[in-house]
Amino acid sequence: MLFTSTYLQSGTYLLGVCLFSIAFLVFLNASVSFVISDRLGVHHGIGDDVGTLGFADELVAIVMCPVWGILSDRIGVRTVCVVGYACVGLALFLFVQAKNVYPQLLMARLLFSVGGAATTTMVTAILPAMTAPSPPPDDQVNRPSLHTTSPSLSSELTVTPARLSNSTPPLSAAPSAKPPSAASPSRLAGLVGIFTGSGALLALGVFLPLPAWFSQRLNLSPSQAIADSYYVVGSIALLVSAACFLGLRHITGEAHKSLRHLLLPRRTDAPPHRPKPYATLFLSASRLAFTDLNIGLGYLGGAVARASSVGITLFIPLYIHAYFIRSGLCTGDPARGTEEMKHQCRRAYLLSAQLTGTSQLAALLFSPLVGWASDRFRRLNAPLLLGAALGVGAYSGFALLSSPEPTSARGGSPLVFVLAALIGLSQISAIVCSLGMIGRGVLSSKAGAANGQNPPPFADEEEAGTDAAAAAAATSPSQPNGAETTEVDPLLPPKPLDDPAAPENERDRAHLQGSIAGLYSLAGGAGILLLTKLGGWLFDRVAVAAPFWLLAGFNAVLLLVGCAVGGWVGVRGRMKRRVEE
Repeated sequence: MLFTSTYLQSGTYLLGVCLFSIAFLVFLNASVSFVISDRLGVHHGIGDDVGTLGFADELVAIVMCPVWGILSDRIGVRTVCVVGYACVGLALFLFVQAKNVYPQLLMARLLFSVGGAATTTMVTAILPAMTAPSPPPDDQVNRPSLHTTSPSLSSELTVTPARLSNSTPPLSAAPSAKPPSAASPSRLAGLVGIFTGSGALLALGVFLPLPAWFSQRLNLSPSQAIADSYYVVGSIALLVSAACFLGLRHITGEAHKSLRHLLLPRRTDAPPHRPKPYATLFLSASRLAFTDLNIGLGYLGGAVARASSVGITLFIPLYIHAYFIRSGLCTGDPARGTEEMKHQCRRAYLLSAQLTGTSQLAALLFSPLVGWASDRFRRLNAPLLLGAALGVGAYSGFALLSSPEPTSARGGSPLVFVLAALIGLSQISAIVCSLGMIGRGVLSSKAGAANGQNPPPFADEEEAGTDAAAAAAATSPSQPNGAETTEVDPLLPPKPLDDPAAPENERDRAHLQGSIAGLYSLAGGAGILLLTKLGGWLFDRVAVAAPFWLLAGFNAVLLLVGCAVGGWVGVRGRMKRRVEE
């Protein structure tokens, strides 16, 4: 089972939020140079303008990702999705209305970044809700056990067949106390990887050819064809916003979030449902990086995953272009990027497209398998560790290549395609496993909340699930009024997980899932900035292969931390079994 949500909610999440979260960004990045040249008539310094717009976009996204995540914990993920896609659509309209690069085109790009940060953050924030078990009604969770009047123990000393049959619960009643099963966030993360990758293909195969189609079929000028293309894609963004408004209603854990909580909570709000201050949400989500193994390792995996995506799309083309120039096969400046390669060095551009395409195709094909493996072998996070080990080997091997060409004429080898595929597999492992770990970190307390149990602070799913099932079979806090109880029933009900007095790591994390998603995106943005700035400096000053050594180091850190976490979980498990024995 992949979902516990409704078909409408699941379809909106996959076909709306996930599919288009990347599609609009890919379309804009691939077509912004045509807006500058064909729409604004700028023909010099296009590379510098594109780079400045992209850098400003990333800076805004780093700030807005945690902001949108924290806001979603107050106003709900549905509202953030609606506003985010509306901002994307409006920004695309304004893009082709701009009369100059600075400040008009820059302002439109910043508005797009604000909306794009909201949509990408909600991909992570909504995932736990799609697989969360349905919580019991509030009156059942928070209601104390009602003990009925029973005869004294002395009157029951005489055992009769009737009393024996009444006092012994039937064996068939035990399965009814089994807690509701939740779907796997790790398997859903594999499906999310497919849909986000398909969104990039949608942008390249459908959105990007629109200007040429309008120009050929409708006889429009290049400027008008670009404008009409942006109008069409912007309208699609607004339709996705409307679809999110209709399809993301009544998501699990969102019942007490609304726009009226944007500023200050009302005094009439009940304490368990009163929204937390923004600073508290941010600090609580940050603290979980050190108190919850799943979430902390998920943050680190997200940073490595985003850095790997930049390594594939940016440094592989630069590395190939630099090799061709060094070999005298073409002329041009590799620092000017792919646009320079298209005109001055077509062979290098084609090889770059083949290698990056191989990497992305491998990631897309292996995404569901990685999701299944992440769920099947979650105890020691084996798929994440394997992906990090593959990343260390693949990036190191790529840096040691004497030639990136697949032919042996100049020392190349077809092994380069194998290394590219392994790089893609390492990237998708980090993406899917980190998403799954974030989802499991949020659900580790929510699953316990659904059964009235307080889970351990460190989420070890296999042990926690067994303990929760056993505890739920022994005591059920949601007994009906006037129900018969036994001598082993607790006199006081368990503390509800949304109680503010409960410890942070034992509280239901539905109120933190947006903040956690925002910090996850913040970690990814930090990984991108670190790789682009430090990797670019090393590319120019040290060696053209230095960024790949840096990426190998990132994966090595993830591997070491993952092994340490796995070892700690194993030691805890052995200590727990030893205590129980």
